[in-house]
Amino acid sequence: MELNEDKLHDLLGKVVTEMGAAANGPLVIIGDKLGLYEAFAESGHMTSQQLATKTDTAERYVREWLSAQAASGYLEYDEQNENFFMTPEQIAVFGNRKSPVFMTGAFYAITSVYMDEPKIEKAFRTGEGVSWGDHNKCLFCGTEKFFSPSYEDNLTSSWITSLDGVEEKLINGAKVADIGCGHAASTIIMAKAYPKSTFKGFDFHDKSIEQAKLRAIDAGVTNISFEVATAKDFPGNNFDFITFFDCLHDMGDPVGACAHVKSALKPDGSCMVVEPFANGSLAENLNPVGRAFYAFSTTLCVPCSLNQEVGLALGAQAGEKRLKETVISGGFSSCRKATETPFNLILEARP
Repeated sequence: MELNEDKLHDLLGKVVTEMGAAANGPLVIIGDKLGLYEAFAESGHMTSQQLATKTDTAERYVREWLSAQAASGYLEYDEQNENFFMTPEQIAVFGNRKSPVFMTGAFYAITSVYMDEPKIEKAFRTGEGVSWGDHNKCLFCGTEKFFSPSYEDNLTSSWITSLDGVEEKLINGAKVADIGCGHAASTIIMAKAYPKSTFKGFDFHDKSIEQAKLRAIDAGVTNISFEVATAKDFPGNNFDFITFFDCLHDMGDPVGACAHVKSALKPDGSCMVVEPFANGSLAENLNPVGRAFYAFSTTLCVPCSLNQEVGLALGAQAGEKRLKETVISGGFSSCRKATETPFNLILEARP
């Protein structure tokens, strides 16, 4: 078979870029943990020695780390002054934990993907699932760290306000359930914003519920509680508002989950379903966002669903049409797209 040299060089260039990205992943985590990125946000231009002194780290390691980050385009090298700095955009992505585009959490989650690769290989061979709780613990902190900035920026300011009459209920005092709450980033944001309402977080992963309780104590919120339960058997009824944050597609029986949620809502209640953004077809999702979500879906979302009773395995790129069909199949009379971001679809379902 004759090779097209131009196509070969293009492909090799992509692979070398991928090698660099994969090798730099652990360095992003180190930079985040040691406060190396944040130091630039505070001090501006610095040499490797200045950064090492500021962060109480070893200069020779810092020097090599800086070189790798500059080659990645994650920070800048000032050749004339022989120092380094970060642009406002780079600080927003790596150095500001409150930024809505703070991305370091994804690299923690990616760490778990590599550590759990043998489990996923076995799943490929057997068709069995892998439970969310069986993944390396880096996944849980990484998921919280990745989603929290977006929730902080969008949840109360645009997602809830895009729903019909929900914000008014929450302000006046509503009964709310957050299904698949994880470490409770979403639950705590809502509880802080709407102190007259009461919030109950449910998750089938007991370790996540333990962390959620600690997060709530640290946040000082008292209108919130947590319980281990699945989306199909959580207790309670007459809820005004029930939420799914980036978790419905992970469930083995999302139709059954929606059916239980519908039965737990008041007749005039509503359900918000937040899901990863996806277009309607595979061809439309062959882009950088789709690429990332398909990869995580292969190693995390599909195995999690297949490990459960029905194993529908919607995947993280189910898209608006399939998600609406799932919700309506659960007994809801209506489901509409309320709003969207480059990374999320927000649906509103009514009984």
